[in-house]
Amino acid sequence: MSERGNRQTRQEIPATTRRTILRAAGLLSLTGASAAALGACAEASSGSPAPTPAAETSAPASPSPTTDATSPTSSASPAEAPDGPSVAASAVPVGGGVILENADYVVTQPSKGSYKAFSKICTHQGCPVASVADGVIHCDCHGSEYSIKNGSVTNPPATKGLAEAKTTVFKNKVYVTG
Repeated sequence: MSERGNRQTRQEIPATTRRTILRAAGLLSLTGASAAALGACAEASSGSPAPTPAAETSAPASPSPTTDATSPTSSASPAEAPDGPSVAASAVPVGGGVILENADYVVTQPSKGSYKAFSKICTHQGCPVASVADGVIHCDCHGSEYSIKNGSVTNPPATKGLAEAKTTVFKNKVYVTG
């Protein structure tokens, strides 16, 4: 085939991403075929299309890295941590929580092993919440308080609860995943 024909064929084949290769390698390692995954990685980096492993085409899609907010276990693949801000699970006290400095979330642990995440922006007038203790998230601006269990208002003047986000526990860290 001519050089021009080769270019057209390459353009029609979707690019193999690093994530696709890692996901396939993870699936293949579960079936004991990790050597095939390494071969796929080498072929993909050479510019040739990687063959589709049988395990990847017949296996169901890999599970989502997100879990129910109350789940202490992770459904993420063992090779890949979830995306999103995180905090060490040991830093989140039972009955309290942690306000993330570099993200707009507060992570709580209402009961042992159950983690929740909420927006750290008070719904009253937009101030960031200031503390988490004794089962409530407190805003110093006007005294609003919210439940660490569900983000609902426990003390006005706020009338609307904090927005909840999903959490995933992976390798002893709590990730806010959405």
